[in-house]
Amino acid sequence: MTELKMPKLSDTMLEGTLVKWHKKVGDKISVGDVIADVETDKATMEMEAFDDGILNQIVIPEGGIVKVGECIALIEGGKPNIEKTQTAEPAADAPAKTATTIAAPLAPLSPKPKSRPTVAREGTSAKASPLARKIALERGVDLSRITGTGPGGRIVAADITLQGAQASRPSAAAAPQQQIPVPFSDADTKTPLSGMRRTIAERLLISKTQIPHFYLTMEIDAGPLSELRKEINANAEATGSPKITINDFVLLATARAAALHPKVNAAFAGDSIVQYASVNLSVAIAVEDGLITPVIRDAQSRSLREISTAVKDLAVRARSKKIKPEEYQGGTITISNLGAYGVDSFYAIVNPPQATILAVGAIVKKPVVNAANQIVAGQRMNISLSGDHRVVDGATGAEFLAAIRKSLEAPASLLL
Repeated sequence: MTELKMPKLSDTMLEGTLVKWHKKVGDKISVGDVIADVETDKATMEMEAFDDGILNQIVIPEGGIVKVGECIALIEGGKPNIEKTQTAEPAADAPAKTATTIAAPLAPLSPKPKSRPTVAREGTSAKASPLARKIALERGVDLSRITGTGPGGRIVAADITLQGAQASRPSAAAAPQQQIPVPFSDADTKTPLSGMRRTIAERLLISKTQIPHFYLTMEIDAGPLSELRKEINANAEATGSPKITINDFVLLATARAAALHPKVNAAFAGDSIVQYASVNLSVAIAVEDGLITPVIRDAQSRSLREISTAVKDLAVRARSKKIKPEEYQGGTITISNLGAYGVDSFYAIVNPPQATILAVGAIVKKPVVNAANQIVAGQRMNISLSGDHRVVDGATGAEFLAAIRKSLEAPASLLL
């Protein structure tokens, strides 16, 4: 009999909710079959089989919440299929007379970073498959900091893919936090933390306590930007094309500015700084239970229309929990825009392991002094940078903001 265990479907996943079983007891299972739908802290995902067999028993029913690595079903019969995807383990890699996990997350191997901050220790006592050790060595991942989800806690290749970004750099242990008692009465509502809310709380606490933040703000003349957007959308309405938003311009301007100032498109890796070759924009999107940051990859090479289409698609799927792990992992810089909520200016918290996050406020009408020293009506927008001072200095951050301002104040340049 083989145990089917809850796989780690995202880098922050601690537990999952079994939304739906696609197989029933007695059904044959083949490699690649969708076994169940699992809701993680970020999205609802399909769980596929990596081995063949017969579903003997469903241990966790629909609606059940189970921790990563715990048994959710029992499988019998059939032979493991050795022709697996790159993240799967060779059949010879499984230890004899040990229950095996036949499902694994659908996350492709991410590109190897050009800079490798650490080297995996070959002599580590961590239990890991040969393939997992090979990938860890290539990516500079410390196996002692990886949690294995394979049989007996064994580290498999998928664990390196999902946890490697955090394990490739040492991090200071957070001091134990003493929870201040919260008084409440029977008339008050007490709601348990969801997986997403818990993850947000943990990551932002780490960010604010372990990352030395600094903050910069610049005001932008948004008059030319508003006029160009109005002209583009008038043509779009006439042709039935989707409209362009102010945020689309900001995303593209930020991506191009990050490409010009690559020191902000980076991460702190303990004994080194990783400077990324591509600008992968994480875009903060509000969802029912918090927020998620899907990624627009190679944003510096995209057109304004491509940026607009990509962010709209990601937002729709993020809010319906249909986004895949590879679509919200691997970002290199984040943008959070609260302008639509009427917020004029704010500072965001750095999204680790990234080094910078840009906060964007609303366009407001206000009196301004023009070149002729006259007080006239103008349109202004504030953009604010929060940076990890271990990676980015104030002057570098200021140059980056100035590059964004230059593009947004001459927005026609973004159409080229």
